Amino acid sequence: MATPAAKEDAAPTKRPRKAISASARDAVTAATATPARAARRPKPTPAPATLIFFVRHGTTPTTGQVLPGRAPGLHLADSGKAEAEAVAERLAALTIPATPAIPANGKATDSKATDGKATDSKATDGTPANSKVANGKAAHGTEAAHATLSVAAVYASPLERARETAAPIGKRLGRKVAIEKGLIEMDFGEWTGAELKALRKLPEWNAVQRYPSGFQFPGGEAFSAMRARIAATVAMLCLRHPGEAIVAVSHADVIKAAVSDALGTHLDLFQRIVVSTCSVTAISYSPTGPVVLAVNSTGGLGALRPS
Repeated sequence: MATPAAKEDAAPTKRPRKAISASARDAVTAATATPARAARRPKPTPAPATLIFFVRHGTTPTTGQVLPGRAPGLHLADSGKAEAEAVAERLAALTIPATPAIPANGKATDSKATDGKATDSKATDGTPANSKVANGKAAHGTEAAHATLSVAAVYASPLERARETAAPIGKRLGRKVAIEKGLIEMDFGEWTGAELKALRKLPEWNAVQRYPSGFQFPGGEAFSAMRARIAATVAMLCLRHPGEAIVAVSHADVIKAAVSDALGTHLDLFQRIVVSTCSVTAISYSPTGPVVLAVNSTGGLGALRPS
């Protein structure tokens, strides 16, 4: 019979190793992967930026005099029709960079353009690339096609003045105009059709100008709801047109709200933004956030890209 001391001196019995399954081995390998091994894994490709050209409708017979809202039957004045034709020409002659976002090396491309016609630009590798754009499309072979892109779609608010502004734009760009309800004017409720000179005398007018985030038109829409509406519409259009340029014909307050949202500006400051009839406001939307390229532009549009 073994003594207690002998038991303590006895060597411990070794248990047989269990075989590790292939799936368990793969899990251990993944959990203990070194940074070098992890770096070899392909990184997800970020969604390309979407460039939206917001265009306010042209002048109507009551522009600056009456708050028309969503009332039907308001058409462009002759001057508004001329404005629509002019903005269509500006957009058709525009040189649009194929990649509106900042290049991967963090350096912006230098480019010069005169009314969107001939564009001499230097690529990131130092090679000059010359392109001429007609009808929004690159016209000098494959190299130019990679340098610019055309407007992929034209959207408009359902109201007549917006659709009549979009019509020559769509015709000039070779795109059928699509109606987008999210671009519609604010619902001014009981104020619809009222003269602005009378509205300015109301005590509520101060709230419209200084505290819009807390104001809702009697029987109509709140400014905060309108801003949420245009933000949702922009998000939907970006999902529909990744890496493309589009035109969105809308209304002054709606475009101003889109600009303030892109800038991260409080809604109570959005009345400081001016959006004139048939002006162009360009915003590039990328996964890292929007970049405002132009606001209320009524002159020549060069090659728009972040600097």
